[in-house]
Amino acid sequence: MTLSPVRQTLSYYLFSKRAWSRPARNDCSKFNSGCQLIEGIFGMYIPDSITKQSDYQECVKFHGHTCMGLTIGYLAATLALEHLQVERATDEELVAIVENDACCCDAVQVLTGCTFGKGNFFFKDHGKMAFTFGNRATGRSIRLVLKPEVLSAPDEELSLRDLLRSGQASADEIKRYEEISESRIRDLFSAGPDNFFEVQELTGPLPPAAAIAQSLACDSCGEMVMKTKLEDLNGRSVCKGCTIADE
Repeated sequence: MTLSPVRQTLSYYLFSKRAWSRPARNDCSKFNSGCQLIEGIFGMYIPDSITKQSDYQECVKFHGHTCMGLTIGYLAATLALEHLQVERATDEELVAIVENDACCCDAVQVLTGCTFGKGNFFFKDHGKMAFTFGNRATGRSIRLVLKPEVLSAPDEELSLRDLLRSGQASADEIKRYEEISESRIRDLFSAGPDNFFEVQELTGPLPPAAAIAQSLACDSCGEMVMKTKLEDLNGRSVCKGCTIADE
């Protein structure tokens, strides 16, 4: 199997100041509360070995900005496609299950071709940086879980980060924070995507392919509804919206 450019590059990447991109400070927190899941890597540097990849740039174009949440999704999807030895899905060949609704989900959709519209992208509101990917042709699936150490940082870095966020950090404190943070992140990226995730091989069936069903009118509002989504309410077939409204 040929490794992707990301894994080839990250395994031996030589880190230099010029080889790093950094998102605008606080960019995650103002765009998506889901980025708060990445508390331990606020202000993280992202190596150009990732940001300059054309598929990463497609993720940024779709998502709207560069951040570590998006990057984690990119790494997860890259690692999953290689483990499953598959390419991006054109239809429903692959399945992706995400356990959060953060920025990472957009990269997963772009890279894997698993989307809500095709019915092969599933969301579980568990608040975890965890991703399951499956290949319907082989029945093989894996679950990737972000390692706890990715979110951890030394006490000095955490204290300096709090000062930075409060707007009370001096120039020397900002410089020190960036030195500590960049050094830690260099070490994290140096080993490649495997360094970010625990990989679990799974057994058991994958979610079924998207169902196609007849649309019928709701007996209450008259709007057309997928037949399998209608509910019985006192002998009337009504949509979920009308069921809630009548409660």
